[in-house]
Amino acid sequence: MKAIILLGTLKKKGRSNTETLVEFLGTYLEKQNIEYEVIKLADHHIVPGTYTHMDVKDDWPSIYQKITEAQILLFATPLWWNSHSSELQRCIERLDEVYDKILAGEDSPLDGKIGGVVITGDSDGVEHVTGNIANFFCSIGVTLSPYSSLGVIWEGHAKGTKKTKTQLLNYYHRNYAKDAKSMAESLAKAVK
Repeated sequence: MKAIILLGTLKKKGRSNTETLVEFLGTYLEKQNIEYEVIKLADHHIVPGTYTHMDVKDDWPSIYQKITEAQILLFATPLWWNSHSSELQRCIERLDEVYDKILAGEDSPLDGKIGGVVITGDSDGVEHVTGNIANFFCSIGVTLSPYSSLGVIWEGHAKGTKKTKTQLLNYYHRNYAKDAKSMAESLAKAVK
């Protein structure tokens, strides 16, 4: 089984809370024999648009190819003003061509894929963003299995808070190990 994780952190340099939570979840994915690749969107040139191939050459077509080859697609994002990140939004917009195909009566190239959501933040908004992403996934043919979201709201994620990677991982292990395990198991079961 292969998962592609689109990491929507805004940080080009240094570790982000969302990246650390993805790493934490990754240990549970591996226990379910789910191979995964994290694509840090901020490291890629992805132009605005609503098609897979735009007039300007960018990295989206190769990322999209990886999505089509994987069985699992996870969106990982920090919360910003009660919404997902702008990095992730650009990918949602580029996936709009999939929805165009569905509207034209074609099968979705993402039919049969299992989706999930990973979210970090310091205040409320996980349910709102999870709902929006779930709606988007359902609209493009991606199925959500039970327990397919991992959202961590904690003041330790606040902008300017200087938590070490070890402090973050310890917090996740203490409070979210059961959730991460349930998510990984559910994803694996849904693919089989």
